[in-house]
Amino acid sequence: MKNSIKPIKSYLLLWSTQSLSALGSSMTSYALALWLYQSTGSALKAALLTVCSYAPYVLMSIFAGALSDKWNKKRTMLVCDLFAAFTTVAAFLLISADCLEPWHLFLINAMNGLMNTVQQPASEVAATQLIPNKYYQKTGALRSLSQSMNTILTPVLATMLFAFGGLPAVIMVDLTTFSIAFMVLLLFIRIPEPETADKPKETLIESVRSGLSWLKANPLILKLIFFLAGINLIASANTAAMTPLILSKTGNNEVVLGTVNFCIGIATLAGSLIASYTSPPKNRVKAICLSLFFSMSTENFILAFSGSRYIWCFGVVLGWIFIPYMGANLDVVFRSTIPPDMQGRVYACRNTLQFFTIPIGSLCSGAVIDRFFEPLMARQDNSDILCTVFGSGKGSGAAMLMGVLGFAGVAVCVVFSLLLKKEKS
Repeated sequence: MKNSIKPIKSYLLLWSTQSLSALGSSMTSYALALWLYQSTGSALKAALLTVCSYAPYVLMSIFAGALSDKWNKKRTMLVCDLFAAFTTVAAFLLISADCLEPWHLFLINAMNGLMNTVQQPASEVAATQLIPNKYYQKTGALRSLSQSMNTILTPVLATMLFAFGGLPAVIMVDLTTFSIAFMVLLLFIRIPEPETADKPKETLIESVRSGLSWLKANPLILKLIFFLAGINLIASANTAAMTPLILSKTGNNEVVLGTVNFCIGIATLAGSLIASYTSPPKNRVKAICLSLFFSMSTENFILAFSGSRYIWCFGVVLGWIFIPYMGANLDVVFRSTIPPDMQGRVYACRNTLQFFTIPIGSLCSGAVIDRFFEPLMARQDNSDILCTVFGSGKGSGAAMLMGVLGFAGVAVCVVFSLLLKKEKS
């Protein structure tokens, strides 16, 4: 056992401490969203937190791969982590002085999103440099495990800390986990730089053009990316609507919201096991489409038509349980189709094309809830059919949006399934 761990000892140390730090950061993000919605009662402002985080990622990720190739990986990770910690300290000081405003959080999330855009490709390369080839599958499973545990633990721990100590308690835990990860990376982990002497140099613009040109010449991959962009639009709107839906219908009960998010983590953990132990499908593209169709045709409708916390939990489990299976097959399709020497550039272009709809979905979701669906439902009598279907009072507008998203998600899956089937034939 000791000999089997030794070749990846440095990676295990990096993975464990960075996962701990990621948990602290996720708890802070979760608590800030709770604070903002409870302080303002605005679904739009809560959704803007996600928009501010993703907008820099969408705008800059197309260049991030090339920048990461030029910079020292360890130094890049340390600088980005340190900058993110400074923004967290700023939030703590503002809270302590009772001066925290929504626009402060928007700016903080935007800065953190920008740092994550640069850090993420550097972290991927660092992991590759620390892991021998034969351990890729095992370490990939570890990353999936940490992501699932993060999803499970974040709502539970953040809700507990938020209830007993407010935002300052959550932020102090975040800074503690950051300090551990930062010092371990600084003092105990050496990350070798990849060999680049024999590789042709590319400018940022040339890197973007070559990635886009490859995608244009491979329409199946390009259509898959646009399919996922459509799904991300629906899913991000769903995520932005879920917090106001649950908090409004439960009297701002953070425990219920945390329980629902906990169930999402349990579902993704179970889904990771399904993806690990099931046989490879004969048609991976079909498996991707069916997984997303199942997700889109269950969760949105169940959340829309029910006011029960237990049914909400059941709905999110159905919506998330096959997402890891979809992601595993998507990863195989991409890695087996895109040449290794093109993957960095193509993935950089993929990130922009696939994820640009997330801030759009989050922003539109909050706006239409506040300005259309909630006022529309407020004008209905309790005996009207809309109130019968979606309930009455605050939160019924978010439920109505969930129903619309259900139909939109099914339509996106059907249309792209036909397009992808035609492409395969």
